[in-house]
Amino acid sequence: MTKRNVFIIGTLLLMAFGIIMTAFKPMLPKAKGLKDYYRNYFPIGVAITPRDLDGTNKALILDQFNSVTAENAMKMAPIHPVENEYNWRNGDAIAGFARKNNLKMRGHCLVWYNQAPRWFFNDEQGNTVSKDLLLKRLKEHIHTVVNHYKKDIYAWDVVNEVIADDSTYFRNSQFYKIAGEDFVEMAFRYAHEADPKARLFYNDYNTEQPKKRDKIYKMLKTLLARGVPIHGIGLQGHWSVSNPSRSELEKSIALFAGLGLDVQITELDVSVYDGNQGGQLIQNAEQKAKAEFTPEMESRQMEQYKMIFEVLRKYRKNITGVTFWNLSDRYTWLDARGRKNYPLLFDTELKPKKAFYEVTKF
Repeated sequence: MTKRNVFIIGTLLLMAFGIIMTAFKPMLPKAKGLKDYYRNYFPIGVAITPRDLDGTNKALILDQFNSVTAENAMKMAPIHPVENEYNWRNGDAIAGFARKNNLKMRGHCLVWYNQAPRWFFNDEQGNTVSKDLLLKRLKEHIHTVVNHYKKDIYAWDVVNEVIADDSTYFRNSQFYKIAGEDFVEMAFRYAHEADPKARLFYNDYNTEQPKKRDKIYKMLKTLLARGVPIHGIGLQGHWSVSNPSRSELEKSIALFAGLGLDVQITELDVSVYDGNQGGQLIQNAEQKAKAEFTPEMESRQMEQYKMIFEVLRKYRKNITGVTFWNLSDRYTWLDARGRKNYPLLFDTELKPKKAFYEVTKF
């Protein structure tokens, strides 16, 4: 046999092998994502922006998650910047993506002091509005937004962060100054009017700190006793490698579940830095420096994620959803603290970190 014939036969064999492998490729098992590991536990979600809807970010979302939340697009100021104008573009893009790919969708959020448009609190002369006018505007806002997304969103964070971190009870926001505690109750009633089928959540951070937890519990118990349609509580889950402890996390879940509420982790990330929760992290010169993701950080974060998901699996009957706040370490809201953070399960190259394997090893 000539060298030419050997070459031709070898080439044909390689081509045949390639065809066979292509034919059998669909039969190879697909790598499991977070949503697959937790399919019998609870939905696994992620907060996203329109820039995540293409390319590698899109692929990661579809591989790993079965629920999405708009990180910013549905908050009060972005979606309702002026009184008679709604900005649906970004929210609609995310809702359309969820609908097309058969993903569950949470709405975030209808009422929040920190991104409420200024016009909401002032009349045409610039004077502070009355309680009646504020509640009228709130009702119009909630009815319009909830009705717009009625077919897409199964659960809403209706009211966000109204309990104070200090020794006072309610946060002294413009909503509270004008309408007192009533705006919380009315927001839930307006949302229920707009979509009686939606699950309605109160959402807050530091829910594992005893003093704040007790105040949140008191408010929710009072509202429920008045027949206010609240179905769940969102424990934001902006945690760190040192907080919360297992015992405090379990206490919070058990306490709120005891009210008959669904419990969801709505904004999960685990900062690699020690510090306070809710994104209010300690800052000094050393921490402000751009830090690397050190082996120590990796180890502590891995153990914290492992503990968190052990607890969540333990309370699977009470947990109805877990949502990560951002997709990967490539971009996170915690980077805005003057330093790079690495709080998620996927690194800057969108690859699973060691913590990923800890939360899926059970």
